Amino acid sequence: MTRFLPLIDSNESRNELLSSLSLLGPLIVSSSHPDIPFNSHALLDHNNPFSVDQIIELLDSGVDKVILPLASAKEVIGVIPKERSILLLDVASVSAVSDTVRNGVSGVLLKTPEIDLDLITSVSQFFANSPIHVLPDSSHPPSIQTIRALFATGTNLVLPSSQITHAPTSPTQINVADIFLAPIRSDRPDGLFPTIVSTQTGHSLGLVYSSVESIKESILTGRGTYQSRKHGLWRKGETSGATQTVVSIRLDCDSDSLEFRVVQRGAGFCHLPRQSCFGEASGLPALEKTLASRFESAPAGSYTKRVFDDPQLLQSKIMEEADELCRALTKEEVAFEAADLFYFALSKCTAFGVGIADIERSLDRKAKKVTRRPGNAKSQWNRKTSGSSPTASPTTSLSAPDLSIRMRSSNLSEVSPEARAALLRRPVLKSDEMIAKVKPIVSEVRVRGDAALLELTAKFDKAKLKSTCMFPPYTKEGTQIPEDVKLAIDKAYENIKKFHQAQTDGSTLQVETMPGVVCSRFARPIARVGLYIPGGTAILPSTALMLGIPAQVAGCKEVVLATPPRPDGSISPEVLYVAHLVGASAILKAGGAQAVAAMAYGTETVPKVDKIFGPGNQWVTAAKMLVQNDTDALVSIDMPAGPSEVLVIADYTANPAFVAADLLSQAEHGVDSQVVLVAVDLMPEHLARIESEVDKQARALSRVDILRESIPKSIIVQALTIDDAIQFSNDYAPEHLILHLENAADKVESIENAGSVFVGPYTPESCGDYASGTNHTLPTNGYARQFSGVNTQSFQKYITSQEITADGLRQLGPIVATLADCEGLQAHANAVRIRLETK
Repeated sequence: MTRFLPLIDSNESRNELLSSLSLLGPLIVSSSHPDIPFNSHALLDHNNPFSVDQIIELLDSGVDKVILPLASAKEVIGVIPKERSILLLDVASVSAVSDTVRNGVSGVLLKTPEIDLDLITSVSQFFANSPIHVLPDSSHPPSIQTIRALFATGTNLVLPSSQITHAPTSPTQINVADIFLAPIRSDRPDGLFPTIVSTQTGHSLGLVYSSVESIKESILTGRGTYQSRKHGLWRKGETSGATQTVVSIRLDCDSDSLEFRVVQRGAGFCHLPRQSCFGEASGLPALEKTLASRFESAPAGSYTKRVFDDPQLLQSKIMEEADELCRALTKEEVAFEAADLFYFALSKCTAFGVGIADIERSLDRKAKKVTRRPGNAKSQWNRKTSGSSPTASPTTSLSAPDLSIRMRSSNLSEVSPEARAALLRRPVLKSDEMIAKVKPIVSEVRVRGDAALLELTAKFDKAKLKSTCMFPPYTKEGTQIPEDVKLAIDKAYENIKKFHQAQTDGSTLQVETMPGVVCSRFARPIARVGLYIPGGTAILPSTALMLGIPAQVAGCKEVVLATPPRPDGSISPEVLYVAHLVGASAILKAGGAQAVAAMAYGTETVPKVDKIFGPGNQWVTAAKMLVQNDTDALVSIDMPAGPSEVLVIADYTANPAFVAADLLSQAEHGVDSQVVLVAVDLMPEHLARIESEVDKQARALSRVDILRESIPKSIIVQALTIDDAIQFSNDYAPEHLILHLENAADKVESIENAGSVFVGPYTPESCGDYASGTNHTLPTNGYARQFSGVNTQSFQKYITSQEITADGLRQLGPIVATLADCEGLQAHANAVRIRLETK
């Protein structure tokens, strides 16, 4: 029962207070506020009149009621439903209200200089059967005694949120819990209030008791807190871990009992290991619980796991069961087929993190719409009745473009440790299988050299070449690119080179460990390096920059670029232009495992290298892993590589369009791209706007077909706090980490594992990919725990030296000889003693 409605000031930014207020019922939000939550009341601005169409648009968006000035009310009466409007009046304007207006609204918001109960009673009589809401036009809130007296008349109180606080009540602000508790009373000797605890969907979990103290704590913390008749204040789950997040708190019609709707975590509400004190759930709640459990840990080989792992199968089953429901002709058949449809439909929902509560919210949102579509079936589902059976199956299936592009969702505070670990896992890379596949390719190139390389390039890259390599000088015609692209590459080259030059270690470290014993360390470039530049679905001159520049800065003598040729045998002019900039000594026109093998072992024309760098597909990665373990190749690699990935942490300050764009920029790399959004205590409406932006922006991109596969495999992880979010990120160790956070720069010191961090709303990952200066060749698959991204020092090796004087050896020698004797290595000891004996 609503007695108190907070008016959210247009500049309100106290999230904790807003969270508490949202538990207690609808909010009144000024239409000038940037975000009007679902199910709230919108107070229209006197100074900025709304048209009838704009008012209808507000109601269609999910606003429960609009609060209208008298002039606007006259225009919409009869156009919008009576129950969706409240009339805004000053005391002096009451007499100007016509019978048409009075009978065409569902209530009145009365602005008064102060709370005058006699005046309010008079207005109530004039607006018979319509609730009266009173907004005192005062800089100070009314007293608790006045509020109780107001509630006793059946009148609702409206207060600006600036006059509401979490702190104790004062002359200028009133505690939010004190307002809510003002009308509550108990007829029990112990003064407690019976409290029904239920799920978000209204299914009972149990009966408990509340006290004024426990209700206050629940409102202020958002956690289920009650009053045990034996043990005092009872914070649910404090010892068992079966905590509750409160969704809403409501008084009954007599204000002597309450209903708490909660999100229950852990084993359940009951002290027995089950959800409800009234027994196990049944029907849809039981199915929802079972599917959620199976989604987290379905046994291998089970049908449910197959359904979750095969989106095409799930889509087909939904359409099949919908068709069978349409064919059903008896009550029993309809119930049977509807049950099957619910199973597969809820499986789809579970896979995307959608629960029954989300479905009910969507139904409620649809019910708020004032305008309605005709409701005709789409063309592919229309059937011509002539010459066809009324139960004939449709000939057209739901096409991919009709499906929303959405991510899966999980809540960190609700998942088990096993499910959390599953969220951190990447898809299994079957390294042994891939290495077995590339082994014959690598062996062919190793044994037959250029002949094998040319054959494999024709087979895999579809290019028939006469030679394997290009050598400088590169032709001007081959490096001709549009002027704007050239300028962009030149500027990116400048920035990346500047940053990597600053990393150069040209100094010699010298330490005298004891008198006469000097140890040194100095850097030298790796002489010959191979840089793999992927081709595939995108031309990547940026990767040529990221690998070629640090090789150039480090002073590598030979730099071999390998990149798949185009069908005509040419190389992308953008890549060729970068090869010229970085001074590449050769360009190998080949891709895949054959290119890796050619650089690792060398051929008649391809120079052998000492270290191979660069990203690539599974074939490239497997070949790199294979050759680095072959002592005949004597080659190392930069790091293990997997599909590209990004993790975005976003709080209430995040711009939904920015967040969506960052997620998509990584997801478009390939169908196996790994994309994670960690949402920090985001309101459902904020999260919904991000998801809507993902779908809208994805549909406008040229690589939408890739996004349709990569985004549904991606996840949204909901976290309660920044610390929880950062801990999850550190455990995940993402390749790219983007911080859409308030004071984002302050959070960087908490980051322990990441390839590269992008700080704040105006630092898209794209800048690091191309031109900010940092390197975009970064560790994936969680290897950011152990590896750095490519940098100048990746192209250097360190040599140590030591110089010992005769006096120094006299001090150090006996120590060395003793240790050598201990290990039984007499020749080591002799090398020292023979010198000590020479004087």
